[in-house]
Amino acid sequence: MDTMHSRRSVLKSLACGFGSLALADMLSASENPLAARQPHHAPKAKRVIFIFMQGGPSHVDTFDYKPRLAREDGEMMRFDDARTFARERTITSHRVMKNLWPFRQHGQSGKWVSALFPHIAQHVDDICFLQGMHTEGIAHGPATLFMHTGSINLVRPSVGAWTLYGLGTENNNLPGFMTICPSMGNGGPRNWSNAFLPSWFQGTAIGRAGIPASEARIRNIANPSRTLDEQRGQLDLLQALNGEQMQRSPGDTELDAVMSSYDLAFRMQTQAPGILDISRETQETLRLYGIGQAGTDNFGRQCLMARRLAEAGVRYVQINYGDNTDNPAWDQHSNLPMHATHARNTDQPVAGLLADLKRRGLLEDTLVWWGGEFGRTPYAERNGTGRDHNPGGFTQFLCGAGIKPGIVHGGTDEYGHHAVAGKVHMHDMHATILHLLGLDHTRLTYRYDGRNFRLTDVEGHVVHEILA
Repeated sequence: MDTMHSRRSVLKSLACGFGSLALADMLSASENPLAARQPHHAPKAKRVIFIFMQGGPSHVDTFDYKPRLAREDGEMMRFDDARTFARERTITSHRVMKNLWPFRQHGQSGKWVSALFPHIAQHVDDICFLQGMHTEGIAHGPATLFMHTGSINLVRPSVGAWTLYGLGTENNNLPGFMTICPSMGNGGPRNWSNAFLPSWFQGTAIGRAGIPASEARIRNIANPSRTLDEQRGQLDLLQALNGEQMQRSPGDTELDAVMSSYDLAFRMQTQAPGILDISRETQETLRLYGIGQAGTDNFGRQCLMARRLAEAGVRYVQINYGDNTDNPAWDQHSNLPMHATHARNTDQPVAGLLADLKRRGLLEDTLVWWGGEFGRTPYAERNGTGRDHNPGGFTQFLCGAGIKPGIVHGGTDEYGHHAVAGKVHMHDMHATILHLLGLDHTRLTYRYDGRNFRLTDVEGHVVHEILA
């Protein structure tokens, strides 16, 4: 059945009598663009929570222990570095910089973790660390876009949009893709955009960076001047008028998406405010996330909201630790000790999220992805007290549905400069995430402008070695 024709028929009937309770409830699953769809293969994960560490945490100071840095601290060495070469057009010498925080082993797996993350260290036996990550883009903007969309410059759909396009939603009363407190910089809305996919697959932002998470809301979620019945009548009339417009513009997917979003917004009034209201949680749970404590309160709220959204059936949830400046969060070019502040703000909330998901049984079908857009160099930038960008080798981690727990996959060289073993390109990460969701990245395509597009472009391989 043609979706547009069916929708027009329904809306035309509404013009004669506004008796609909909810438009989406009247449409069959095959006619609802956000209806849940069958995956390509049996999935291990139903949903994803992506924890974005904006700015590039230093892997050699967090999860990738390199004793050689301490032994050779202060020595001048030549490093083959793409960013330095792009800036100075030559391979230059740099001063090796030691790890600023001590490392020790944790868990039965014996994973080395620095003192920056004592809470996450307690969960290493549930985590898979990918220490051979590498990516495209040597500046924040391109690398951030690449991590979110698989492209450093073109406008492409984000990972969340592709996920929603491939699988649909689990809850018809909530958006299937939501991002909490996102940054307006380094790609901004393009990081949760639908791009050329139909508009109903775009992400919904809750708050933005720079605004306290306690004030993060979905804008205009309620209309205090009208009752629900009055709003329903208004919406029926508006949808009927839009239906008449669609008869004159058949195939207008943007208008169809707007009509769907209006009806979703009406239904969200009854569910979204309650889900985002963390005051309903126990004091024990709030303490678990560090809510009410200095430093951890803000990000703890984000992490708890993410758990509540995932529990309610939101397919893809992104949590963002960052700001709207040109030098975001973890970007310490000349003041690496600031990593301690950012780690303190995020360590307990992330660990609390992992613990909460596990005790509720949600970790069995929820994939947690943690990471920044790149890592940082093993040397002091310009002989200073910080580290430069390093897209050639860094660490991210996965935890939960379908992932082997308590392992390290891949590695960098003795300095932590380049990925040399078990290399995982960002396209491979995307392919693996889609695979765990039951989607074949080579088959998840959308035809636009005369060619088929996919998240992984013409590359990407599933990292089978890390799958349970």
